[in-house]
Amino acid sequence: GVAALVVGALLGPKKPGKAKLMPYESGNDPAGEVKRFPVHFYVVAMLFILFDVEVAFLWPYAVSAGTLGLYGFLGVAAFTLLLFVGFLYEWWKGVMRWH
Repeated sequence: GVAALVVGALLGPKKPGKAKLMPYESGNDPAGEVKRFPVHFYVVAMLFILFDVEVAFLWPYAVSAGTLGLYGFLGVAAFTLLLFVGFLYEWWKGVMRWH
């Protein structure tokens, strides 16, 4: 898989043309100036995905919380605490601040 991609990228034909270097807008011709999104949009998207995956990891615990007992609770508490500390670090570094 990865080896085939690397070999293809290294040995494949490289013929950049005007059409290949233009921005792609769902098959339509680009209208107006091309604008770059601020990096902050991507950071917020990554944070959303991170916390969405957190919910996916917490779902099995929520379903079987009664059978896991104290050790299950401590594991989930440690997981949640670690994510909360990471969130506080992001807040402290100013990632959540819109510039």
